[in-house]
Amino acid sequence: MLASFLSSVIHWLSAHPHTAYIAVFLLALSESIPIMGVVVPGTAVIIALSALVPSGVLVLWPLMAAAIFGAIVGDGLSFWLGRRYHREILGLWPLKRYPELAERSEAFFKRHGDKSVFIARFAPGVRAFIPLLAGMLGMSVRRFYAVNVASALVWAPSHILPGVLVGVTFGALGSAAKPLAILLVILLATGWVTWRLGRWVLRRGLPLLEVLVTEARRWAETRDTWLSRRVGDLLDPARSEARVLAIMLGLLGGAAWLFFAILEDVVNGDPLVLADYAIYNALQEVRTPLGDTIMVAITEIGDTKVVVIVTAVVFLWLAWKRAWRTAAFWLVAVGGASALNTVIKVTLHRARPDELLYAGWSAFSFPSGHSTTNMVLYGFLAFLIAGEFRPAVRVLIGTGAAVLIFMIACSRLYLGAHWFSDVAGGAAVGSAWFILLAIFYLRRPVERIGSSALLVTASATVMLAGGGNIYRSHTMDIERYAAKNAIQARALADWWTTGWQTLPDRRVDLTGEVEEPLAFQWAGSVQGLQDVLQRDGWRPSLNWTPLTALKWLAAPTDTTILPVVPHFASGRLPDIAFVRSSTAPAPSTARFVLRLWRTDMKLEDREETPLWVGSISDERIYRPLSLVTTVSTQPDFTGPREALARSLREGHLVSRDEVEAEGGWDGRVLLARQSGSSREAPVR
Repeated sequence: MLASFLSSVIHWLSAHPHTAYIAVFLLALSESIPIMGVVVPGTAVIIALSALVPSGVLVLWPLMAAAIFGAIVGDGLSFWLGRRYHREILGLWPLKRYPELAERSEAFFKRHGDKSVFIARFAPGVRAFIPLLAGMLGMSVRRFYAVNVASALVWAPSHILPGVLVGVTFGALGSAAKPLAILLVILLATGWVTWRLGRWVLRRGLPLLEVLVTEARRWAETRDTWLSRRVGDLLDPARSEARVLAIMLGLLGGAAWLFFAILEDVVNGDPLVLADYAIYNALQEVRTPLGDTIMVAITEIGDTKVVVIVTAVVFLWLAWKRAWRTAAFWLVAVGGASALNTVIKVTLHRARPDELLYAGWSAFSFPSGHSTTNMVLYGFLAFLIAGEFRPAVRVLIGTGAAVLIFMIACSRLYLGAHWFSDVAGGAAVGSAWFILLAIFYLRRPVERIGSSALLVTASATVMLAGGGNIYRSHTMDIERYAAKNAIQARALADWWTTGWQTLPDRRVDLTGEVEEPLAFQWAGSVQGLQDVLQRDGWRPSLNWTPLTALKWLAAPTDTTILPVVPHFASGRLPDIAFVRSSTAPAPSTARFVLRLWRTDMKLEDREETPLWVGSISDERIYRPLSLVTTVSTQPDFTGPREALARSLREGHLVSRDEVEAEGGWDGRVLLARQSGSSREAPVR
């Protein structure tokens, strides 16, 4: 479905390239408008459109001109607003909701003067406010437009040319381009969500943490016990690191809570475990040889061999510096994380997605050893090194460690070596262990360890040890982690009698929630099913394109012209969907929707036959306030299945042994097979 949508978008842009140029102009303009520049993802869309240049869909110079003129006009409009309305504009909605951003932008302008207009073009956050403030603070028009035009001439190529390079790269990848693009989007989206969630937790959690720390300090002052004395000593405001320790205590509580929440779901088989299967299947769908090569190399950097070498080199460095206390904490951190991970693995005995990857204790899955140990290894190392640097460098060191940890964790998911809950649980327990040790480490004066030289030494060790492990193990690991062929073969007669029960009875979405029943199974080709259904008014759903998506904004007289909203089933999008108008309550407000997913089973008779599983639902179309079209799935699934059975005319209704009638479904599944495979049985 996603590939079909992208193909439709590219085809549409090929026929209407002027639309893309107008869009780039408007996006570049919006980047300079206060608030709009913060909300609209103009940069990302411009880079994505630029990637179409190598394929000939768009032309470089018109695209570049649109971005340049859009940037100039956007800054000019913002500058004019500032000169026209002065500070009164900051009191208008929605600008008045962001006083801190306005103050930060004004301080930025006063610090850098006229050249701030140029610098801010490349500075997220303040770039949308600086032209406005330049007009408010009386910058000359001639001076402003000189800097405005110069910055636009640099800004546009810096955004468009990287997009062109991405397009050239993916063009050279051939058939692997689409899966890799989807994987890249998944990684970027996951990283963005993690970053935004972290910022939200810090912004919302720090004030709450301050309150909790104050209450804990007050509690400690009113008691005279060993625990109260320890708490009071730890949170003593006279200590310079008291605020840092308070933050770390909050993070420790959050990491511990997250781990035990994941552990509970794993033990009880809650929705997170169902989401594991969906995420696993989704990632296996986008695997490519090039993606495997990259991800295997990343996972090899996190292997035990590399962990041991890095641990030993850092320990020897600390011993050479005679930082014995730090060296002891370092060994306890890494060794303790490995031991803790092993204890939990052996206790739970959870199987991996592919049980043939490892042997012994490593054969168990929860939590991920790579995720746990590397979180502690690089997290604690960054914590030790960053202490002797200024704040800006600390952020860079922490970001570098976080990216490495994140990529190693993602490689375990991509390669199918772990479930999502394994990786998340490993990261949580590793974070809790690392933060706990860091709290105790800060209770005494920190030893000098020569952070600059240690940073270089540790980085060189990671590159050399990781590179050596890749050189020695890569060929074997490529075979070891190769995607397994999950296609199962079964006799058609076996499926028709009892084998159908091995397929899932309900759809599971990406969040692990159990949704509508999968009450239809079809053995045969999609074309064969279409030939049968079209006699009763069914038709394939329209593909998602910019034009068909607009139909959701109109009042449809025919419900079948609305493209079907895709649903994930165990991590997979439907391969095809069919629609038919329903007579209840009216053809213009109701329809039946049949979504089909191809299974990992092939049926053998005289020839191999693909097997499909599907959901059939009754959707009602609504127009709230006459603004947009919305759809609601009705709770009755038996009626739509009966309608499908009448359309097929021949089929076989069977009842699942373990499923009781509930939730608008009588527990029965409709089996059907293509004519010619064998004789059909009438519906009963």
